[in-house]
Formats: sequence, C-alpha cells, structure tokens
Amino acid sequence: MGDKTMTAGEAVSRLESGMTLGIGGWGSRRKPMALVRALLRSGITDLTVVSYGGPDVGMLAAAGRIRKLVAPFATLDSIPLEPHFRAARERGALELMEIDEAMFMWGLHAAANRLPFLPVRAGIGSDVMRVNPGLRTVTSPYDDGETFVAMPALRLDAALVHVNRADRRGNGQCLGPDPYFDDLFCEAAEAAFVSCERIVDTAELTKEGAPQTLLIKRHTVTGVVEAPGGAHFTSCAPDYGRDEARQKEYATTPWAEFAERFLNGPDNGPDAEGT
Repeated sequence: MGDKTMTAGEAVSRLESGMTLGIGGWGSRRKPMALVRALLRSGITDLTVVSYGGPDVGMLAAAGRIRKLVAPFATLDSIPLEPHFRAARERGALELMEIDEAMFMWGLHAAANRLPFLPVRAGIGSDVMRVNPGLRTVTSPYDDGETFVAMPALRLDAALVHVNRADRRGNGQCLGPDPYFDDLFCEAAEAAFVSCERIVDTAELTKEGAPQTLLIKRHTVTGVVEAPGGAHFTSCAPDYGRDEARQKEYATTPWAEFAERFLNGPDNGPDAEGT
C-alpha cells in the first residue's frame, strides 16, 4: 500500500547476475528502455532473458549479458530481424529456446498461476518439438485422449515493463491499443519493476481511460520508476510512436559505437542516445 517509487538505478540494484529476467513489450513496442539502459550500465550478466524480443534483446545480447534467451522472435517490427541479436546468435554467444507465441503466453500463464506447466495445442506438428528436445507432451485424461504440448512455466526472478501511467503504489495503466502481456510478466515474477511515462494520483488513473486499462495491479509490483520517454526509441502509444530514424541508426551502427552514446546520454527520451 506504500510508496514504491524508485529510480531506474535503484530498481536494477535489486537484480543479480544469473537471474531469469522477463522484459515486457512486444518487438519494438513499449519496451522498458530506460530500465534496459540502467541494466546495461550495471555489471549484471549471465542472464536468462524471457521476452517477446526487440531491441532489449539485441542490446543485451550485443553486450554479452545473455546466457540464454527464451523468445518466440526478436524483431524491430519495421526491421524484421533484430540485427544485433542475429549477430550474437550467429557467433554462438547465447543459448536459444525458440517457441511459438502462444506457447510463450501459456508459459507465462502457468508461472502466474504457480503451475508447473499448462497444456497447449500450439507446437504440435511443428519443428518446435525438434529444436526443443526438452519439451514434453501430455495426453488428456478425458475421453478424447488428445495430445498437447506440456508448456513449462516461465518462472521469472524479476520482470521489467513500461506503461503509460502508474501511481506510487504500483497500479499501472496502458492507454495504447494493445496491452501486450505486461501484466502476465509481472504476475509470473518474484519481483516486478514498472517504469512509466508519468506517475499520477490513483484517482487520475480512471480519468484517461476505462477501468480495463488498469492492467497492472499493485500487489504484483515491487517498484515504480517515473521515466518520461522511457520506451524510446520504441513506441509508447498514444504518448509517442517509434523513432524510426533512431532505430535505423541503432540497427546499422556497430554496437560498441552506439552503446557509447546510448549509455552516456540522458536516461530517457529522444535525445538519450545523442543527437
């Protein structure tokens, strides 16, 4: 019920090397880039990252911070394949568990409900089972006897997400057209850190949208970080769209060169990587 506000650096100080870290958003949309920047400034490494991958994955992979990635894709949306992730994968820098989008979602659902797995049809008849030999199937105990993939829970030590608005208690509001699965990331994690465009009083959260926009509940949140522009250069609709020029610069610049500007610039907003 108390004040959970903190800085991005304070949030990252709660993390440790070797953790399993979930990162919200989708591709190059509403990624918690201010928190990712703070993470890159830290010495934290050897991470298992669970993400609908975008530049969060590309940056952490390029910096050598990921031991294992669990993801259905890694994309910049307008640039189909995240180039820094691809480079890291091609040189064998990380282990990859590539699964179907629905399998990923049900893995988060299983973790959120503290279940060891959930049955899912996605993956049956595909190469998902071949490239992930550790996956198992389960047969329905009812009359139909259908076979499902037993998708293991994607349990997270911590989650990082970004939303449009939040209050100091940890209630988070998504004002854009798609909430993605940020609430599931928070529910699947032992600790969740939510950055937002603006911290508002609790009463104001119902003024800008319907109650259904209050997706993230305070009981799942450990810390709240006010970070205007904190998803840049990814989009955070309706507050701002994706900065295509900055994203293209990121995609075509060697990581070491881009990182010098990205990590040494302001924490948030369109000038965070320099001008």
